[in-house]
Amino acid sequence: MQQVLSYLKPYRKWMIVAWALMLIELLVELWQPLLMEKIIDDGVMAKNLSVVWTWGAVMLGASLLSFAAGIANSFAASYVGQEYGFAIRKHLFEKIQSFSFANLERFPTASLITRMTNDVTQIQNMVFMSLRIALRAPLLVVFGVVMSFAVHVQLAFVLAVAVPMLVMFLLWMMKKAVISFSIVQQALDRVNSVMRENLAGMRLIKAWMRGTYEQERFIKANETLMKRTISVLRLVETITPVLLFVMNMAIIVILFIGRIDIQAGSITAGQVVAIVNYTTRITSALSMFAFITMAFSRAKASSGRIADVLSVEVDIEDDKQACNKAVEQGEVRFENVSFHYPNSRVLVLKDVSFVVRPHETVAILGATGSGKSTLLQLIPRLYDPVDGRVMIDGIDIRQMKQEQLRASIRFVPQEVLLFSGTIAENIRFGNEHASMEEMIQAAKHAQIHDTIMKFPNGYETMIGQKGVNLSGGQKQRLSIARALVGMPKILLLDDSTSALDLKTEAKLLKELKWYTCTTFIVTQKIQTAMEADTIFLLDDGKLLAKGSHDELLEKSELYRKIVASQLGKKGHECYDRDIEPWQLRDKSSKQKTT
Repeated sequence: MQQVLSYLKPYRKWMIVAWALMLIELLVELWQPLLMEKIIDDGVMAKNLSVVWTWGAVMLGASLLSFAAGIANSFAASYVGQEYGFAIRKHLFEKIQSFSFANLERFPTASLITRMTNDVTQIQNMVFMSLRIALRAPLLVVFGVVMSFAVHVQLAFVLAVAVPMLVMFLLWMMKKAVISFSIVQQALDRVNSVMRENLAGMRLIKAWMRGTYEQERFIKANETLMKRTISVLRLVETITPVLLFVMNMAIIVILFIGRIDIQAGSITAGQVVAIVNYTTRITSALSMFAFITMAFSRAKASSGRIADVLSVEVDIEDDKQACNKAVEQGEVRFENVSFHYPNSRVLVLKDVSFVVRPHETVAILGATGSGKSTLLQLIPRLYDPVDGRVMIDGIDIRQMKQEQLRASIRFVPQEVLLFSGTIAENIRFGNEHASMEEMIQAAKHAQIHDTIMKFPNGYETMIGQKGVNLSGGQKQRLSIARALVGMPKILLLDDSTSALDLKTEAKLLKELKWYTCTTFIVTQKIQTAMEADTIFLLDDGKLLAKGSHDELLEKSELYRKIVASQLGKKGHECYDRDIEPWQLRDKSSKQKTT
């Protein structure tokens, strides 16, 4: 919790102001029973109305001062709470942005959302209560007991016995509540997770008629959250009845003893009223402890969850000696690279070595799970290899600053992600300073410009969340345009042309040659691979073969099988480089028809 509270330092002055205003409220509240004692003993009992009017006016003025201090205190406490919540969310977001893929795998997306919203809100509430009542309540209890002793020792002794017992009870309840509220937040994570998955997959759910199943899944998660919340609230809600019972018993004892002492002449009626008044104020303060305990318990559980994120050691950071050099040529070299994912010991890549010269186009073929996507992710240093090294332009990428490295690389992943906004805004995501002409050029090369112009608002057409109003091929071409507008030195296409027909894909690949960049294309299509300068054949994390289409046909049995499975015997016609791959498919179809 100390780490999370450290973000309060910039607001210390406002906190001091809030506490000073709170102390004014407290002093007035502690002073009022003494004023009541004077009014009763010197005014009412002595039948002196001037004393009643004089000290009554003083009490009214003090109450107005307390009211003004309370209002100002609320404003100051609210300001600190809101500013603190903003700062925590800002630092959380910055921390998450610095995470590597391995760091992100530690926290489910729904859990991170809960931590940045609900958990931060719990800490905000705790800060507000700390400045408004959380400190005022215990001070009122402590000084209320002390002032009672100044009025009458024997009656005050009743409070000195009851209050410590209740404080010990409250501390015990808070310890139990912290554990319970931590479990509640985990249940909330699960509800958010189910909601997120349901909303993201709504089209599939409706297409498969799985609405009933999803409702049952949500009801189960929601019911678990409800039961755990009810359980902890029942625990916390027992605080108030216990407090009221003990303190009301204390008042009865005080009144009983006070009556005896009044008859004996050892105490005045004003003193008894003052002690009873202190007791009721202490009771009111202790009653607040139910809310304070709940707020602090939830805040402590939430602060632990936030601290878990803030304290994560980012495993991919710039070396202190890292050079600030940008990628210039785009030569990519793997030297004996092996890799496994953080939570696994199974090697996904095994002793992979190759050199790709600047401006070459490399196609990567292989079965599912052969390590194709992993290989691409190592180039922009989304992961670090466990053995070997990845070099760009002769420099180990671990010795390059990530910002400079990734500014020269554009990665188009398998799962296309578009953002809510216009088409222009999505393309400009690849280069925020891109002009309209540059965007149109990139869109034309990505074979999406004509499609965009058919939309009613052209480049200003709004895209739904994740591009739900676009087809799979449109989304892929738009994501490629977004990559091209950044004029990359290295372009990574991870099976990002899978939804395109052969003719459109062939045109796109032809246009890519306009860019002076080194290109890696993960693909399952032989027709796509044939257009590359070099083909890598991966299997079970090993680089089995590399070379041009013609070379691999001669020396790789596995490659010949892949070609035969996709093109049949006509695959050998690919030696004729004047025939486009999509034309080969058309030619084969016509022959079958005749």
